[in-house]
Amino acid sequence: MRLRVITGVGVVAVAAIVSGCGSEPATQVKAAGTAADAAKKQQEDRAAKAKAAARVKANELGQIPVLMYHRIIDKPQTTDDRTPAQFRAELERLAKENYVPITAAELVTGKINIPAGKHPVVLTFDDSSPSQLTLDAMGTPKANTAVAILREVAAAHQGFRPVATFYITRDMFGKTVKEEQAQTLLWLKSNGFDLGNHTHDHHNLRTRTHKQVEEQIGSIGKKIEQMAGVKPVTIALPYGVQPRKKEWAARGKSYHHRGVFLAGYTPAASPFSKSFDPLGIPRIRAMDKKGDCAQFCSTAWLDWLKANPDMRYVSDGDPTTIAYPKFKEPFLRTSYKTQALAY
Repeated sequence: MRLRVITGVGVVAVAAIVSGCGSEPATQVKAAGTAADAAKKQQEDRAAKAKAAARVKANELGQIPVLMYHRIIDKPQTTDDRTPAQFRAELERLAKENYVPITAAELVTGKINIPAGKHPVVLTFDDSSPSQLTLDAMGTPKANTAVAILREVAAAHQGFRPVATFYITRDMFGKTVKEEQAQTLLWLKSNGFDLGNHTHDHHNLRTRTHKQVEEQIGSIGKKIEQMAGVKPVTIALPYGVQPRKKEWAARGKSYHHRGVFLAGYTPAASPFSKSFDPLGIPRIRAMDKKGDCAQFCSTAWLDWLKANPDMRYVSDGDPTTIAYPKFKEPFLRTSYKTQALAY
C-alpha cells in the first residue's frame, strides 16, 4: 500500500515536472512573438509617419523668421515704427501663407508644436512700449495696440496663435506705478504671451564691464520675476550688440537664458540644426522693401522664403519627431538623433 502511494505521488510529481517543463518554452515563444509584433508595429508606425511627413514636405531643419517690432503708432517717427495698418497687413500675410506664431522661449527650447505643413514665425517686441499693450479700465487691450491687432487677426484665421514675446525694459509699457506694471505683465503671462529680458536701461553692453552687464540684465530680470512670477527664458540685446564676452548675456548670478537674440538681418536656424547658435540668434526688422530693407527686412525675407520653400521650416505636425528629407541628414544636431525622422 505504501509503495503504491509513493508511486502515485511520484507519478503526480513527474507529471507536474513534465507539465512545468513543457510550459516554459511556450511562454518564451509567446514573449518572443509579442516582442516581434511590437517591433513590427513600431516599424509600421514610423513608416506611416515618414510617409505623412513626405506628403507635406516637412523640413524641420529649415529656417524660421523671427520678426522684430518696436512701436505700433499712427505716425511713425523712426524706421523701426510701424503703423497699425502695416502691422495688421503683415500679420494677415503671415496667416495666409500658413505661418503660425510661436514664442521665443518655444523656439530656443525646441517646443515647436504646430500643425503639419505649417511654418513657425516668432513675433518679438522690443522696449515694452504702450503702443504694444495698454489696458483700458476694464482690463482689455486698447484698440490698435499690437496685442489687440494680433488677437483680432488670430480670431479671423483659425490656427493662427495670438502669441508673441515682449522684451521688457524699465519703461514697462509706460507705467510708473508698480501695481500697474505688475497688472500689465500678469495680463501678458495669463494670456499666453512670453516675457523676455531687454536689460534695465537699454545700454550698449559692448562698453560695459562684466559687473555692469550683470546688473543691467539681472535687475530687470528680478523685477519681471517679482511682478509676474516669470524668469525670462531669452534676452534680446539692445541694438543687437553683444557684450565683450557673449556668454555674459546668457548666464549670470541671477539669470540663465536659453537664447540670446540679435537685431538682424536673416531668418534664424532651426533649433534642431547644427547651424543654430543659442548665443546669437538673428532677427528680421519689420520693414517694407526700401533702402537696405530691399534685401534684409521682413517683406524681402518673407518673399525669399516663399520663393525658396525648401529653405523654410515646415512642420510634420508631430512634436515628438524631427522630420526632414534624407539629404539634409548632415545638418541635424547629434543631440536630436533619437527624434530624427528622415524620409
